[in-house]
Amino acid sequence: MQSTLLLRLLQLASPSLPIGAYTYSQGLESAIEKGFVHHEQSAREWITESLNIIGDFEAPIAWRLMQAFSRRDSEAIIYWTECFIAARDTSEFRAETIQMGYSLSKLITDLKIADKSLQSILLHQSEIPLPTAFAYATEALGVPHEAALLGMLFSLVENQVLVCVKSVPLGQVSGQNLLFSLHPIIESIAQHAQQLEDDELSNWAPGLSLLSMQHEMQYSRVYRS
Repeated sequence: MQSTLLLRLLQLASPSLPIGAYTYSQGLESAIEKGFVHHEQSAREWITESLNIIGDFEAPIAWRLMQAFSRRDSEAIIYWTECFIAARDTSEFRAETIQMGYSLSKLITDLKIADKSLQSILLHQSEIPLPTAFAYATEALGVPHEAALLGMLFSLVENQVLVCVKSVPLGQVSGQNLLFSLHPIIESIAQHAQQLEDDELSNWAPGLSLLSMQHEMQYSRVYRS
């Protein structure tokens, strides 16, 4: 990858990107509260399972959205955007993706790096979830799709690891060891997401949905989801 595009990808996947990712645990806070995640190994098992769920639905939809933005295919973008929003089966998961999607799309628009055709497509979306905004940003920045998908997955995993470091808690070295050990799984999930056919996509994760609903009423919590 050209150095310029690599730098753009690093910025897009950075935890300092001002979209509020650090305020969400994606169900992990509930898992920690209930004792399902309590040390490095259980954290690795949780994040690996989360990646498998993402690899069956969110990642392949993000992949399709990146291709659709590249073709300027507004119908496909609307279709996959609506599919993703409809699949957010708890109120906090839906609020999370809409808030982060809005923040990222607004950031890219405010930076004035998206051409008018991209901006026009985005204006036709009634709501913008995070995968749609990420695909929009990927196209605006000119980042190769394969690299962008890896960057998206790494960013999601890094956020989960940071939650574990702060809330389990894990030490910094343990957190970095956990993150390093997940690299091969991230690569495998990225390849898997690119190969799925439309009728193979699935967001079936009832346990995670239940944890999210319980988190909405959790007495003491730090994260918004």
